[in-house]
Amino acid sequence: MVGLAALALAGCGNRAELKLAPDQTPPPIPYGREVQPGADDLLKPPAQAVPARNVEPRRRSQDREDDPFDLPPEG
Repeated sequence: MVGLAALALAGCGNRAELKLAPDQTPPPIPYGREVQPGADDLLKPPAQAVPARNVEPRRRSQDREDDPFDLPPEG
């Protein structure tokens, strides 16, 4: 039982090129593209999914600017 768990965990960190199984067909070409994207292209997240951080974290106590959306609860 422990050996099976160790074998399963050992496979988690493997990084190899993704390939289709022999009986599978690739997904259809996306609308507007002329070539089929590769596995790496399909796994790369779009820029909107991983936005760049544009605010520096605060490293010391600083007064924050007034936030017009920080409203008290209604009631």
